Amino acid sequence: MSIVETEMLTKIYGKGETAVTALDRINLRIEPGEFVAVMGPSGCGKSTLLHLIGGLDQPTSGRVALEGRDLAGLDDTALTELRRRKIGFVFQFFNLIPVLRADENAALPLILDGVKPAEAKTRAEAWLGRVGLEDRLKHRPDELSGGERQRVAIARALASEPALILADEPTGNLDSLAADEIAILLRQVCDEWGRTVLMVTHDPRIAAYADRIAFLKDGTIVDETYLSGDGRDGEKLVREKLEAQI
Repeated sequence: MSIVETEMLTKIYGKGETAVTALDRINLRIEPGEFVAVMGPSGCGKSTLLHLIGGLDQPTSGRVALEGRDLAGLDDTALTELRRRKIGFVFQFFNLIPVLRADENAALPLILDGVKPAEAKTRAEAWLGRVGLEDRLKHRPDELSGGERQRVAIARALASEPALILADEPTGNLDSLAADEIAILLRQVCDEWGRTVLMVTHDPRIAAYADRIAFLKDGTIVDETYLSGDGRDGEKLVREKLEAQI
């Protein structure tokens, strides 16, 4: 069974003459353990696609299914529970709480989901250790580098043991060295920890770490390209494909 499946997924903002079609009948399947990148020019619908798959917005028509469950069939309570337990979110600007330490930030979603604080702390510290921050547990975000803050955000996303990680421009606020480190870590999320990653990015170097790239233009998928996923051989191909679509 696919982790994610969209059928004729459409999102239109506004009505009448002012209506804008952000996504136009998108059909996409993502398999367990796959690393998929989404690329395309600004305004092509990349973030809209991520928001619909994550249940943060509702489609105008079509459907999104996560592990076979149609999101449209869930009430607000069930949808919130699914987002907390099945989906981990990683954003460009980290979205960490400034007054909380790294371990507290990583544990917070678990506590909000009813996990006992001691267990949440243990799970958060374990994931922070896996992403290489075992010596930074007690540091607040302003005491961490950009790359370290994004590692905290990834640990936070993984602490609830989700099936799917949705990453929206996760390297967009980092220098090139830190960006590569985060891309390698997301590759590890798939290869070693068995999660599925769907990532929006504008950077061909980062997209080259994916198994597959879906290129969007004017709200539709215009090309899909399969890669080796090692980040070394695919960058040139990704740039050529991106330039061809633009």
